[in-house]
Amino acid sequence: MVDYHAANNQSSTEGVQIYMEQENDWDRDLLLDPAWEKQQRKTFTAWCNSHLRKSGTQIESIEEDFRDGLKLMLLLETISGERLAKPERGKMRVHKINNVNKALDFIAGKGVKLVSIGAEEIVDGNAKMTLGMIWTIILRFAIQDISVEETSAKEGLLLWCQRKTAPYKNVNVQNFHISWKDGLAFNALIHRHRPDLIDYDSLRKDDPVTNLNNAFEVAEKHLDIPKMLDAEDIVNTARPDEKAIMTYVSSFYHAFSGAQKAETAANRICKVLAVNQENEQMMEDYEKLASELLEWIRRTIPWLENRTQEKTVTDMQAKQEDFRDYRCVHKPPKVQEKCQLEISFNTLQTKLRLSNRPAFMPSEGRMVSDINGAWYTLEGAEKGYEEWILSEIRRLERLEHLAEKFHQKSKIHESWTDGKEAMLTQKDYETCTLSEVKALLRKHEAFESDLAAHQDRVEQIAAIAQELNELDYYDSASVNARCQKICDQWDSLGALTQNRKESLERTEKQLESIDELYLEYAKRAAPFNNWMEGAMEDLQDMFIVHNIEEIQGLITAHEQFKSTLAEANKEREAIQAIQAEVQKIAQSNGIKLSAANPYTTITPQSIDSKWEKAMGMVPLRDTALQEELNKQNNNDSLRAKFATQANTVGAYIQAKMEEIGRISIEMNGTLEDQLTNLRDYQTSIMSYMPEINTLEGSHQLIQEALIFDNQYTSYTMEHLRVGWEQLLTTIARTINEVENQILTRDAKGISQEQLYEYRASFNHFDKKRSGLMVSEDFRALLISTGYSLGDSEFARIMSIVDPNNSGAVTFQAFIDFMSRETTDTDTADQVIASFKILAADKTFITAEELRRELPPDQAEYCIARMAPYTGPDAAPGALDYMSFSTALYGESDL
Repeated sequence: MVDYHAANNQSSTEGVQIYMEQENDWDRDLLLDPAWEKQQRKTFTAWCNSHLRKSGTQIESIEEDFRDGLKLMLLLETISGERLAKPERGKMRVHKINNVNKALDFIAGKGVKLVSIGAEEIVDGNAKMTLGMIWTIILRFAIQDISVEETSAKEGLLLWCQRKTAPYKNVNVQNFHISWKDGLAFNALIHRHRPDLIDYDSLRKDDPVTNLNNAFEVAEKHLDIPKMLDAEDIVNTARPDEKAIMTYVSSFYHAFSGAQKAETAANRICKVLAVNQENEQMMEDYEKLASELLEWIRRTIPWLENRTQEKTVTDMQAKQEDFRDYRCVHKPPKVQEKCQLEISFNTLQTKLRLSNRPAFMPSEGRMVSDINGAWYTLEGAEKGYEEWILSEIRRLERLEHLAEKFHQKSKIHESWTDGKEAMLTQKDYETCTLSEVKALLRKHEAFESDLAAHQDRVEQIAAIAQELNELDYYDSASVNARCQKICDQWDSLGALTQNRKESLERTEKQLESIDELYLEYAKRAAPFNNWMEGAMEDLQDMFIVHNIEEIQGLITAHEQFKSTLAEANKEREAIQAIQAEVQKIAQSNGIKLSAANPYTTITPQSIDSKWEKAMGMVPLRDTALQEELNKQNNNDSLRAKFATQANTVGAYIQAKMEEIGRISIEMNGTLEDQLTNLRDYQTSIMSYMPEINTLEGSHQLIQEALIFDNQYTSYTMEHLRVGWEQLLTTIARTINEVENQILTRDAKGISQEQLYEYRASFNHFDKKRSGLMVSEDFRALLISTGYSLGDSEFARIMSIVDPNNSGAVTFQAFIDFMSRETTDTDTADQVIASFKILAADKTFITAEELRRELPPDQAEYCIARMAPYTGPDAAPGALDYMSFSTALYGESDL
């Protein structure tokens, strides 16, 4: 006997219980609705009979036929396929209760929690309890096991309906009541699985009875689904019973479950075929790609094995560029294809293995190993081709380098030998001086050394020509001809060099005596010439001086220079005597002299010319120095004049600044007297303006004379301008302070004695006498006036007297603060109270009242700026005087 109370699967049972607790919480009060109760009776009775008829029986009344528990146990055995405990056949009430309890225990054993359903209610024929029990059985055995896309039971059944009816127009299944009223959803389910049974396009949404009857009749006739509801029951109800509809629809689900299995099988076959088709396509792609890659390798290798030589490096570099293009452009895609081929092969084998298919065997010669072998051969050919190209380029570079080197050395040698034969055969030494002959001899010795040095180049040229012949240079004929010409010319130059050397040595001895005099002339002429050039530079040198001392220094130096001119003239005459001696010796010995001294380019004529030019510059220098001396004397007078005026003005400004400082501190007499005195003082200061203008004129003369310093005064015009402007500003500021004090006194009602007291206190604590008091001194001043200050209170006061956080307090700010603290001022509250009086204690005021109580301009000012009053007691034309008053003083005064 099966123990239906045992929990065969704890986790599954717990899940079922949770679901059934949600679904079994059916609202029994709904059964009081006769229409719903009627629908459930019909549906549940038809559902029970669809199963009981398998056992050869049925019920007529759902609440009567289950009272003895026998048909209830039979129903459970039929739908579960299990055997229940043996029923009791007695007719007594206790026997019926025991049978019903056995049925209920079986249901509970399936993980269903029965809420408020007892055997006594079933035995007594309680319709509500009986329908609730049958609904619980339907949920557990007809709906609970439905699963669609990870959803189950009601949600799974609803999702199944939505999936099946999605393609049909006018069908939108969102629930199990009104979504089924027009009957189209029932017809769509049948048509989706058996399109041969329903002509869906002929159905109309506005004929629900026909639609429902059509679906119910077709289901009963062709699908073995009994008619569980009448079409009128559904159509004539505002909201069909959900449980009845779910029961009916679950029958459709189970009826079509076989079709669902067929669909699943078809999907599996399609999936298998799709995998197979994909694998076959991958095989075809592999074969095609492998064939194309192997064909490309077959065509490429002969090109890489070609070793046809070229004549020039350029031609070989063209081949190298083609190879580089092959490497960078043509090969990379093939490398990618090879990689893709291997990836495709491995991927295909993996897919075949995972799908239990036999491994893929490419056609002969197209295995990955075959491709790798061909690729290895290709890379070997690449390596050999690249090495050959580099070797050929090096060989041709060597040949071209040798040829270039041969022609370059030949060109250098030919350029060097050009004119050498004419030079060696000329007789230029016959008319030269000794120094020229010696120079020619030394030049010839240098040429001999150069000739010997070029011997190595000639040998190198011959060796290069020989190497080019050995390397089979294509232009060896022209190289050999040029080399032979160079060698023949070299032998000729050797013989001519020896002949010229002998001729130069003979001429040298004849000119040695004349050379000694030339040398003496050159040794003495050079330093004298340098002295004259330096003297002319000094005489022409531009000078810039700024005072008398500098020009006097230049005049002294010039006088010292003039004192050396007599000795310099004696040296000039001695140098000219040497040249005269040379001419005398040459004439007496019949020697033809050249036009120039070989040891110097300084001629006697140039010495005399420079001497005359220097002597002409001396008086010009005297005149220039004297003019500059006169100019500096005049500048010095301008300096002295400006200094006298500047010192006077500077002292005046400084004295007045100190005086106005004392005036601003002392301030005797009434404020009006002080103001009158200050304005008179300002007038007296402005009367000094002509002196400033005179000083400006003197400063302009100094600027025009380009005078930049003045040792007679420490004042500059800029400093004096700033001081003058500061003096005028200080006077104006002091006058303004007195005017502000008068305004403060009149506005705040401060007495003259209080102002004196404030001024005395401020001056006492203004230690720097600057009119600006630092915060610590200001704290001491406040304490002296009776304030007890904490840090927060002092910070508040500083925010009033120093709103810009400058760190200093002016006397005017101090007076404003003291007047604010000691005098009565209007506040927003006072103004609001005044308006309230004018408004007769109302919270608003009208324009007529303002015009009646205030002057016209002030009344219009208020009317233009007051906002409309929006309070609950507002009258037409009411104005808000409270917010207006607050705005006058700011929110801080509230």
